[in-house]
Amino acid sequence: MYPVSDAFLRAIRSNTRKYFWTGTIVTKGGMTYEFGAKEIVKGSGYISRQCCGSTEIELGTVYAAEMGITLLSDIDRYTLEDAQVTLVFHLVLADDSVEDVPMGVFEVSEANRLAKCLELKAYDFMLRFDKSFNGFETVGTAYDFIALCCKRCKVEFANKRAEIDAMPNGGVTLSVYTENDIETCRDVLFYVAQVLGGFFIINREGKLELRKYGKDPVMKVEQRHRFSSSFSDFITRYTAVSSTNKQTQIAEYYALDPDNGLTMNLGVNPLLQFGLKETREMLCRNILTDLSVIRYVPFDSDTIGNPAWIRGMY
Repeated sequence: MYPVSDAFLRAIRSNTRKYFWTGTIVTKGGMTYEFGAKEIVKGSGYISRQCCGSTEIELGTVYAAEMGITLLSDIDRYTLEDAQVTLVFHLVLADDSVEDVPMGVFEVSEANRLAKCLELKAYDFMLRFDKSFNGFETVGTAYDFIALCCKRCKVEFANKRAEIDAMPNGGVTLSVYTENDIETCRDVLFYVAQVLGGFFIINREGKLELRKYGKDPVMKVEQRHRFSSSFSDFITRYTAVSSTNKQTQIAEYYALDPDNGLTMNLGVNPLLQFGLKETREMLCRNILTDLSVIRYVPFDSDTIGNPAWIRGMY
């Protein structure tokens, strides 16, 4: 959750709220266009983010966030190829002051001209990592692989080396197994995030960031803030992981005692192939340690939006 003040939380939970959006478009040619509530077609804007699929949690995900908006603007759409769009949410507090929440940086992928409007669809910097990866002889820690991808794709990394090195498996020397399905830097990030027991996102400042699933509540969503809710009658938890050894084509299985939960299948991860069986077991058990603390009840819910939340549509 993005850090906001207590006054922001009180205002966002109240029965009514006063807010507005602004944004900035910067073209590759250096032109800057500001827009505000008067230029935004009502109900046209959305931001969609996710860190896992719709049915279960996943490790190693590298989902891109999508943004769409329609503006009352006469900007030439042909100048907007790969232009950067920055959005900001502004909430008016009880004392009439305004608190801002940055909503991310996006690059335009589609710009369509209507009669008086300009439709934009854009994605965050995760798509930059779709560049081909040719560092198959690279040997290093997880941070080294991440830094290599960030440098090639021109995206800043938000986490510090010490933070990554301190994670389980963060200080282990890794290398890419020769027979692999890696094509892009985004594929590399997927496998690195698996090894670290987390997932990658592009944060609100446009930087790549490694995150992990949390176990501590950060906010209570009361019934009056939910339009609808549907909760499962069971708790989902993981007590085992399996990883396929490419050389032997055997799925190696590692579990807690007792093993009475779900199994996370890591598939064939090229970074989990080299070394002794004991080394692979250590890596997989470290992943399991992170995974086993997660307990959640699957649910669907439509709620009043809060832009301070990491994910969602607004």
